[in-house]
Amino acid sequence: MSRKAKTHKGTAKRFVRTGSGRIKHKHANRSHLRTRMTAKRIRQLRGTDQANPAETPRLVRLLEDR
Repeated sequence: MSRKAKTHKGTAKRFVRTGSGRIKHKHANRSHLRTRMTAKRIRQLRGTDQANPAETPRLVRLLEDR
């Protein structure tokens, strides 16, 4: 009897799988120490980004049930 794969909860909180199978995540460096950043940099950190395609298979395995 094989073990059932479980979702890695830390990964599940940080990454979301899209309908097309890609993985998206929020940008880092958004919580504090932003006064020293330029307005352009803060603006660029808004929204979400796509995970590196090389990392996708590993992230999919960690997000098994999602």
